[in-house]
Amino acid sequence: RIGSATSLSSAIVNNRLQELVKLFKERTEKVKERLTDPDVTSDDESPTAPAPVAAPVPPPGGEPEGDKQVDDEHYCEMLCCTFKYRPWLDRLKNYRFPSSIDPLTNLMYVLWLFFVVMAWNWNCWLIPVRWAFPYQTPSNIHCWLFVDYLCDLIYLLDILVFQTRLQFVQGGDIITDKKAMKENYLRSQRFKMDVVCLLPLDFFYFKVGVNPLLRFPRCLKYMAFFEFNNRLEAILSKAYIYRVIRTTAYLLYSLHVNSCLYYWASAYEGLGSTTWVYDGEGNSYIRCYYWAVKTLITIGGLPDPKTLFEIVFQLLNYFTGVFAFSVMIGQMRDVVGAATAGQTYYRSCMDSTIKYMNFYKIPKTVQNRVKTWYEYTWHSQGMLDESELLVQLPDKMRLDIAIDVNYNIVSKVALFQGCDRQMIFDMLKRLRSVVYLPNDYVCKKGEIGREMYIIQAGQVQVLGGPDGKTVLVTLKAGSVFGEISLLAAGGGNRRTANVVAHGFANLFILDKKDLNEILVHYPESQKLLRKKAKKMLKNNNKPKDEKGAPGDSLIIPPKPDTPKLFQAALAATGRMRGKGPLAQLRWRLKELKVMQV
Repeated sequence: RIGSATSLSSAIVNNRLQELVKLFKERTEKVKERLTDPDVTSDDESPTAPAPVAAPVPPPGGEPEGDKQVDDEHYCEMLCCTFKYRPWLDRLKNYRFPSSIDPLTNLMYVLWLFFVVMAWNWNCWLIPVRWAFPYQTPSNIHCWLFVDYLCDLIYLLDILVFQTRLQFVQGGDIITDKKAMKENYLRSQRFKMDVVCLLPLDFFYFKVGVNPLLRFPRCLKYMAFFEFNNRLEAILSKAYIYRVIRTTAYLLYSLHVNSCLYYWASAYEGLGSTTWVYDGEGNSYIRCYYWAVKTLITIGGLPDPKTLFEIVFQLLNYFTGVFAFSVMIGQMRDVVGAATAGQTYYRSCMDSTIKYMNFYKIPKTVQNRVKTWYEYTWHSQGMLDESELLVQLPDKMRLDIAIDVNYNIVSKVALFQGCDRQMIFDMLKRLRSVVYLPNDYVCKKGEIGREMYIIQAGQVQVLGGPDGKTVLVTLKAGSVFGEISLLAAGGGNRRTANVVAHGFANLFILDKKDLNEILVHYPESQKLLRKKAKKMLKNNNKPKDEKGAPGDSLIIPPKPDTPKLFQAALAATGRMRGKGPLAQLRWRLKELKVMQV
């Protein structure tokens, strides 16, 4: 029993030691990977989540069962602890309004501007209607006043809550101090306009009645409208659609104001008093709006004015209509032109290329491939050259974009793993995007390799075999080839196979010249890359050395190693001083060795 217990404990200890050794080996491998490739993340370095509120311990006496069930709805068991999550109502109560607001990036501020602009549009569109048309009556006056004062409340909140918390730039610094932000708003032109917008002219209601014209200063909050336009266009992917809608709204509003003025003129002259004024039949707003459209667009077919007042009014309408309509047409042309500027540039480039090919009588097959390249490049990228778009950006922003687009692919290249991260960042800015058509040769066998290729989209096929048409392997998006050519010495490394695009392929290209210019500033990375390149070249040349390259074959093949038993026999013959058949055989082998040399 004592022996069995001892053997059992030793077996347990051995098993435990084996587990510890296995764990140590795994950890050592992870440390090695992290040292060779800094991009490899560790399992231990996981982000820590914010700690939830711990559940309170109930008193010893306990709680009523019903309260306990309601309270348990917000409990969650995680591992060995119990946490309590606050319900959404508590989160809403404990919400703290930000002390400062970034007007350029804060979406909440853009949403607030939307409500301010809606209140501003209410005043701009409905004040003329209520003044000219008989739509405001004593029976519905309370509804009009309710919405009016609701808009005033939005104006007031915008002044007291939002505008005094907007960040601003002073001397290159972003100012977030409460007092400084408030003083900056109080000194601005916008504050003066906001105060004028809220002039309390409503007190004159008690003397002259509810006259909508007393609310006309509310229409002076136009700065919020233009700011909302700028912020909204910055976050929209197709801002030109909003610009077209906004320009159309300008035209509709000018017609709206003209229809209100026409009804006021008709009421001033007397409804139906002449053939020129509105006769009072049908829907008054629709009839007056129809008249305004015919006048401002100068369609014609209107009755002639009779009185001096009607003639002056009509002349002013014609002049205003021609001016306003020409401005709207010009603005619409600019909006549509800006929206289609890229398409126009693409068409002009393609037309110039076709004209050039026709002048030099390029074959139709080549022309068709050029046209296909233009069309595919434009539809896949939305532009012909990505570098033209990024050249206007600062170097830091170009690097940020290059990291987001290309870093995940380049970091997986075995040749660059372990190199300086900043060196890889500099290399990302040198990558060029190239589009290959189906069956285009990316590189040919025997060429001097001076580029490395990274497949962004599409597939390429590596061809080989006796006829050079056998598909050896198909490389997909994310694959890399030609990286050894960047660091090959002696004039470059020759391509060993043909690489053909299988369908349309988008490739990133890194030139050897660009890499050498970068490596001048990173000598340690240069040493590491050359060491890796030599090792990869050695591994690639091993199969050729084993099989024997053409032209390297010997007349007499190298002899195999002499067996040990035969060596002992030859040594024995040496002691016999050259007598016997073994001595003659030894002499013959020496002759063969001299001939081989």
